[in-house]
Amino acid sequence: MTLKMDSTRQRAAGFTLIELLVVLVILGLLAGLVGPRVVKHLGDSKTKAAMLQIEELSSALDLYRLEVGSYPSTDQGLRALVERPPAAERWDGPYLRKSTIRDDPWGHAYNYRSPGDHGAFDLYSLGADNADGGEGEDRDVLGWE
Repeated sequence: MTLKMDSTRQRAAGFTLIELLVVLVILGLLAGLVGPRVVKHLGDSKTKAAMLQIEELSSALDLYRLEVGSYPSTDQGLRALVERPPAAERWDGPYLRKSTIRDDPWGHAYNYRSPGDHGAFDLYSLGADNADGGEGEDRDVLGWE
């Protein structure tokens, strides 16, 4: 009698192949429905991070202008926020918390031009594709909008 009970317990302890397949199908459906939405939000968060970084750099550029008297030239670039340019006598930097200029969230350098076409300076990122224009994650993140 004990042998029969042991074999019954062994069969009931595991999952059948059909039960495992049903679970895998359910997980696949969930991943198919939820995955694209998560990826979309990931792209949006990179765009928002780029906007915040542009605002931080713009504030540092304004502080630089208050102390030095003008914005860094295009040739001096954003590097002037962390390293004293030769012509900047009243430079009292660095003007950023960290002594490095971060790239945008997609790994590209921010574009800086002074004087700018849209104000005293133009500061922008070209998005994930690093090209003008684009939609979604490829769209430009502009500091003057």
